[in-house]
Amino acid sequence: MEALVASTIDTTLFFYNPNIHPTEEYALRKEENIRFANKLGMPFVDGDYDRDAWFERTEGQENEPERGERCTTCFDMRFEVTANYAYDKGFDLISSTLGISRWKDMNQINGCGAKAVESYPGLDYWDVNWRKKGGSSRMLEISKKEEFYQQEYCGCVYSLRDTNRWRTSKGRDKIRRGVKFYKAAMDSLK
Repeated sequence: MEALVASTIDTTLFFYNPNIHPTEEYALRKEENIRFANKLGMPFVDGDYDRDAWFERTEGQENEPERGERCTTCFDMRFEVTANYAYDKGFDLISSTLGISRWKDMNQINGCGAKAVESYPGLDYWDVNWRKKGGSSRMLEISKKEEFYQQEYCGCVYSLRDTNRWRTSKGRDKIRRGVKFYKAAMDSLK
């Protein structure tokens, strides 16, 4: 978001994440995006939280691994809605910050984004790699400076389940949603 504001690209943040579970987690993540968008002066559009449609779409994929077919289905759904919104509102380009995460497969994300715009003449997908040129480290710097909520799982109920299973198998505590936030570097030195 910071890089887009600094560019000459007129940008609107479209938040569409029906995969995030539970509702309280969704609300917290959305509010963090709104807070940063407002700070940057970036318009924010709240897409519908149609989790029932997400569950219908991913039915039968409950046991797919992270980066598996369920993730492709999820990305497809989110990009399709984003592309439709962008086309209806006269935008000519969509992109995603999903790829900033090292836990995501850039080829999977970009394939879904490119596929989503195929039905919309004049709409393109920008497959920028936000990880390059220090993008991931800048994301962490911003997260600490802004004291953002620290997401410990992708967002969907199955990712939460699988992450907690993995943690339990390693003797670690289960995720406690809504309580872990990045701290500014100065605070951690006290």
